[in-house]
Amino acid sequence: MKKKITIIGSGFSSLASSCYLAKQGFDVTIFEKNSTVGGRARQLKKDGFTFDMGPTWYWMPDVFERFFSDFNRKPSEFYTINKLNPAYNVYFDKNDYISIEDSLEKIYAEFDRIEKGSSKKLRKFIAKAEDNYNIAIKDLVYKPGVSPLELVTPKTATRLKQFVTTIQQDIRKEFKNPKLVQVLEFPVLFLGAKPSDTPSFYSFMNFADFGLGTWHPKNGMYSVVEGIKQLALSLGVEIVTNANVEKINVENGKTTGITVNNEFYKADIVVSGADYHHSETLLDKPYRQYSESYWEKKTFAPSSLLFYVGFDKKIKNVEHHTLFFDVDFDVHADTIYKTGKWPEEPLFYASFPSKTDDNAAPEGKEAGIFLIPIAPGLEDTEELRELYFNKIITRLEELTEQSVQKNIIFKESFCVKDFIKEYNSYKGNAYGLANTLLQTAFLRPKLKSKKVENLFFTGQLTVPGPGVPPALISGKLVAELIAKTQKN
Repeated sequence: MKKKITIIGSGFSSLASSCYLAKQGFDVTIFEKNSTVGGRARQLKKDGFTFDMGPTWYWMPDVFERFFSDFNRKPSEFYTINKLNPAYNVYFDKNDYISIEDSLEKIYAEFDRIEKGSSKKLRKFIAKAEDNYNIAIKDLVYKPGVSPLELVTPKTATRLKQFVTTIQQDIRKEFKNPKLVQVLEFPVLFLGAKPSDTPSFYSFMNFADFGLGTWHPKNGMYSVVEGIKQLALSLGVEIVTNANVEKINVENGKTTGITVNNEFYKADIVVSGADYHHSETLLDKPYRQYSESYWEKKTFAPSSLLFYVGFDKKIKNVEHHTLFFDVDFDVHADTIYKTGKWPEEPLFYASFPSKTDDNAAPEGKEAGIFLIPIAPGLEDTEELRELYFNKIITRLEELTEQSVQKNIIFKESFCVKDFIKEYNSYKGNAYGLANTLLQTAFLRPKLKSKKVENLFFTGQLTVPGPGVPPALISGKLVAELIAKTQKN
């Protein structure tokens, strides 16, 4: 008889783990508290507009290909991706922006335009970043974070210095132009930490950015969720929505199942892809591995203030992805990681998916997604949301030289309170634990519970870390660990 596994949550890591576990021969059921699957990668539809509510960047296409190839499938069987050109623009002032195009040669030329001769330094930097990418993505991130020895290989032994120096030190030693510095420091923000706290080895994110490019799945990132869901169903996974898990049941140190909507579901193994801190609150106190003070001391990735806006006209002078770095990068970062306050002048990111995807908005109209990274745990009121929307929309108008406020049909917002309510997110964080040196690999919360037999965790608070590709990898790692424990 097949062993029964229940999975809590249906984000990327949960969906991925369900596929691997079903392939291994387990009887797998996913329980999702919300009405649709995807976790934070949900979708908002309104008045003919379609928005990705969570991730909007499709990076590291090779990780998605590797995931589907594990099932002898291809991403193209489930969704279509197109490479964006430009990948994104970065605004520094009115009529002053850098355009990151779709090839390294074009990017080298852009760097030389900004600072003569800088492409030579960039070529050297990207060569090192590609080398790190090949080590990290093809090897290191597929380790389960059980032992520090996982990090010690013949290749990493020659790069030990890159784990104690920071990406900021490396970049600022070679590049002096502040615009180029900011463009190069931007990708590590996906890891949820400041460049000054991120090990040099993570320069592989720069290769993911410049070398592999930025892609867009037709109909948005949610089409990827739907693709993996389709794969899971084809493998025999059962998915139950509107299923709020209230308790992880334990008897004699072993999980017996979960309580969902006041009803007990027996299971031989439980995997939680929900927020790790929340998952542990579903256990009685003696079975929790990590105390409240443990979580309190951790460096969390930012939360976000998000807006989903329908415009009744096309927006000019912006691309599918546009970053607004016209204010001090370091000052905003300090409000997230040091002072824990709302930034006075926030950096922000805007996505206009209807620039490249006709299905994102009705003809002649524009869908806009705006994101301000903020510290987790901040006060979140409608008044603050409105204040910050006015700040960024006014700056958008000034920098892109157009009027757009009178063209807003509607706007919806999502912030700290919503992350807590919708995703049980610790302090409303958006991306999990930051990938700092002391929160990398074996130093992150474990995939396997130390206190409860047959209880496992997956997702952005455990290995390998924040982001969609790492979430897929996390799902694979936990499935492999379960298979290993079942053989022992």
